Amino acid sequence: MPSAVAAVLRRTLTAAVLACSMAIPAMAGSVSPLVSAQWLKEHLADPSVVVLDIRSAIDGGGVEAYTKGHIPGAVHSDYDKAGWRVTRNGVPFMLPTTAELEKLIGETGIDEDNHVIVVPAGVHATDFGSAARVYWTLKVAGHPSVSILDGGFAAWKADAANPFETGVNRPQAKIFTATLDKGSLAEVTEVEKLQQSGGATLLDGRPASFFAGKEKAPAAKAYGHIPRAVNLDSATFYDPASNRLRSKSELAAIAARLPAGPVVSYCNTGHWAATNWFVLSELLGKKDVTLYDGSMVEWTADARRPIESARTRLDDLKKALGLGS
Repeated sequence: MPSAVAAVLRRTLTAAVLACSMAIPAMAGSVSPLVSAQWLKEHLADPSVVVLDIRSAIDGGGVEAYTKGHIPGAVHSDYDKAGWRVTRNGVPFMLPTTAELEKLIGETGIDEDNHVIVVPAGVHATDFGSAARVYWTLKVAGHPSVSILDGGFAAWKADAANPFETGVNRPQAKIFTATLDKGSLAEVTEVEKLQQSGGATLLDGRPASFFAGKEKAPAAKAYGHIPRAVNLDSATFYDPASNRLRSKSELAAIAARLPAGPVVSYCNTGHWAATNWFVLSELLGKKDVTLYDGSMVEWTADARRPIESARTRLDDLKKALGLGS
């Protein structure tokens, strides 16, 4: 009978929907950008969770530190060596191409159905920038479910009840299809237009000495900052005592100093800038926040692009004498 057929169809459809909902992990809207060590401990057995240990020379670690001890099941992908930042058109530390992203992410054992937990060492603000940059890279590549372990590996290790593994986990390669989300990416042509005409806050995430032109990154060709930029050292968002980001209320109070409207976050290489992007976009929910991955290294590669600097001849003399940067 038609009613009986309809009932069977409803039961079949309901079973299919339930099966699919159980197979598919929580998507971006329900995934917290930061998860605690306790949360990870409770979800460690979830087959959809991939724990991505990114320790590198930046935090004094790398594969050697990972091999000596890591979160059970974690795979290692060295932030500084694995290809999360590449040289393109002579500019180092840039976002990889789509093909490079698909290879890197897939070979790390990640596909679109995983919830990726990025694990930094948890030792200082620059180390957190590594996690923020990997998080941003995965998001730009179109991955829907990414979080950072709050406090990093240090937070996991702080609880003696948390288990550890030694050795190396070899991930099984997967097929990851990157769909670039350029809504979080600022390219140099866009930054050039904004620098000339305004329309967004150019947010320099470096220490004040770099912004003023008293120091510069080795790969940068000039001292100073992009004209119209404002300075907010990314370390301001970080609590060195706890080796975590500050509380959400503290982050919001710091961010309230910034002008309203869109923000383009930059630094020397898009590393420190990733922290500012992560806090503003992911934790505080600010709209229209992008990251300029080329940052000062790419900007200064063309001498025709303008620079503002408070550097003096005395600074240059001190450098010549080995007394300054």
